[in-house]
Amino acid sequence: MLLPFVTAAQEERPAWSLDIDSVEVVTERHIKDIGVQKSEMDTTVLHQNISLSMADVLTHNSSLFIKSYGRATLSTASFRGTSASHTQVTWNGMNLNSPMLGMTDFSMIPAYFIDRATLYYGTSSVSVSGGGLGGAVALSTGPVSEHGFGLQFVQGVGSFSTFDDYLRFTYSDGRWSVSTRVVYSDSKNNFKYTNYRRKTGLVFDDTGALTGFEYPVERNKCGDFHDLHLLQELYYDAGNGHRFGLAAWYVDSDRGVPMLNVDYRDDADYSNRQRENTFRGVMSWSMIRGSLKLGARAGYIYTYLGYDYSRQIGGGEWAQMTRSRSYVNTVYGAFDAEYYIGRKWLFTAGITAHQNFVVSKDRNIIRQDGNSAIVGYDKARIELSGHVSAKWLPTERLGISVTLRDDFYGTEFTPVIPAAFLDFVASKRGNVVLKASISRNYRYPTLNDLYFLPGGNDTLRVERGFTYDGGVSFRVDGNGRLSFGGEVTAYDSYINDWICWLPTAKGFWSPVNIRKVHSYGVELKADATARFGRDWRLAIKGSYAWTPSINLGDPVNWADESIGKQLVYVPRNSAAVTGRLDWRSWSLAYEWTYYDKRYTTSSNETATRFDELGEYFMSDVWIEKRFAFRWADLSVKGVIRNLFNEEYESVLARPMPRMNFEFFVGIKPKFQSRKK
Repeated sequence: MLLPFVTAAQEERPAWSLDIDSVEVVTERHIKDIGVQKSEMDTTVLHQNISLSMADVLTHNSSLFIKSYGRATLSTASFRGTSASHTQVTWNGMNLNSPMLGMTDFSMIPAYFIDRATLYYGTSSVSVSGGGLGGAVALSTGPVSEHGFGLQFVQGVGSFSTFDDYLRFTYSDGRWSVSTRVVYSDSKNNFKYTNYRRKTGLVFDDTGALTGFEYPVERNKCGDFHDLHLLQELYYDAGNGHRFGLAAWYVDSDRGVPMLNVDYRDDADYSNRQRENTFRGVMSWSMIRGSLKLGARAGYIYTYLGYDYSRQIGGGEWAQMTRSRSYVNTVYGAFDAEYYIGRKWLFTAGITAHQNFVVSKDRNIIRQDGNSAIVGYDKARIELSGHVSAKWLPTERLGISVTLRDDFYGTEFTPVIPAAFLDFVASKRGNVVLKASISRNYRYPTLNDLYFLPGGNDTLRVERGFTYDGGVSFRVDGNGRLSFGGEVTAYDSYINDWICWLPTAKGFWSPVNIRKVHSYGVELKADATARFGRDWRLAIKGSYAWTPSINLGDPVNWADESIGKQLVYVPRNSAAVTGRLDWRSWSLAYEWTYYDKRYTTSSNETATRFDELGEYFMSDVWIEKRFAFRWADLSVKGVIRNLFNEEYESVLARPMPRMNFEFFVGIKPKFQSRKK
């Protein structure tokens, strides 16, 4: 037993030790995960440093492609070559996908606000939500794990006048658990980059022959941001199987929209800003009695989105070109049940409801008479989703699962969504498990798809998908010294009536059901952990994805060259590797990410610099030192992003920062807390 106050060295080296016989620990696969293809991220990864958003975490720790416009700008996730709207995202069970756009901006989700993140691939997303033609991301928070009072403060200072602040207060006495988290980020975000879209001169050799061009070094203009996130949680364990919870999350964001590197205007001549105020709240109740578990949740989301674009017209006067305002109110409710029959059967059922009220308008549309008009829509739509499933373990090695889901939106029902899962333990010694699954899925159009003015199309059909999965996983543990595991998955997916926005003869864009997309590929995941003596620990994990995603739809016209080509902004190859070395109170980590080239045109042209974005490798490294005193734990961390000064673009004409730095100092006072 340790004394109440000890030094760091005393904690690292015990006063005495005793050799004991090794004990074999056997774990059983969970019946709920029969055949499921998923990845889980632990708290260590999520809380690595306060400046990370979920977009950053997914980039370094998954095979997903994150399409990012830069820090504090739109970042969306793409599963298996699908679009951002084919990825369903939930927080404590409540859907975070915008009812207007159908997608989630992961740059607006601080990783420090998430305690658990689970990625469900393809068919496995049916167990979470309908509409996940590519997959689903389930995010959640939970009670604190230590008794007593807790306090943590972290200050980050980085390149481009970036400041990140994190504060958390916690309290738990076994029944009550309270947590308050605050994250504030502020940055000018005015990094330098070489603008290869603009030529300022010619380069000749000694003979007078043209050998190249000169390109200017410019700054990222108008990209400043100011983000405030507040998360309040309250949990109560009644002690008789009943548990209650409340989580409330508030966002206040003010962001500049950076200029394109093909925009030669002076940033002082125009203003381009996006503002968001969002409140999310979820109340929960759960009850466990014997083999029965019941749960209910109720929630509410309010979002205000404002976008203003103004330009100076001379004499100190400004013309407001765009003044867009959107208001979203969503009421949420859910109920679910689980019932076990012995150790071989599990039955689950659940229903969720989201009632959306959306007002979207632009006050600065100019009519033919020269006066401004308000153009937009005011719509309400209810979205219901219900599912039932049966999971069966007929033998110790074999697992079978069937899920049926049905979705209702507005006045329309989707056909029944079936999913079937199978897994088989081929070897107990290496925990070798064979998995297979198949499902049909549907995604209904967003409100913007149907009603946006101008261009909405209220005759759109539901997108339809069919997905097949198959793979094998293994896990080997070597008496605590060495453990490693891996998984290989092959998938084949077809999506019909893919909704695509195309230009019209009237000068605006409109969505149509035009594409038939065939997405297939292979995903690999592997990890290993090794311990050397008492003080050393090395952990490595990696992922790779080969993702052909081909348009097989009908040509729009005789000149359409997109048939048989890779979808835009979908890399065929992507990979990520993370290594971490711990020695006593020191930690060193290296993160490597790779994305293949991406086409920016549906015809996959490569004639100009604008037709494709080159492949790039991204390397980040950080080192941390922790100090343990009687009165507090301290930590100091240094981070280098883009270690090798890579020049790249994730999105056309949106330059990304080159090598940059951030420094963190954290303090966690001690209140003699004890773990549960």
